[in-house]
Amino acid sequence: MENEIKERRRELGISQEELAKICGVSRQTVNAIENKKYDPTLGLAFHLAQALGTTVDALFHPGQR
Repeated sequence: MENEIKERRRELGISQEELAKICGVSRQTVNAIENKKYDPTLGLAFHLAQALGTTVDALFHPGQR
């Protein structure tokens, strides 16, 4: 699954650590999601979207095959 987390986070000037604290996960989890090594649970996807001021649909999209 592709995502726009890193881009959106940088636009807002939020560090991985700050985003992780807001969402109740580790910085390593945020890093793994940004680098497409881990797909978040639906609940975490909603937390990420809320923290980044966007929607889940805008933040995540299917990867290219």
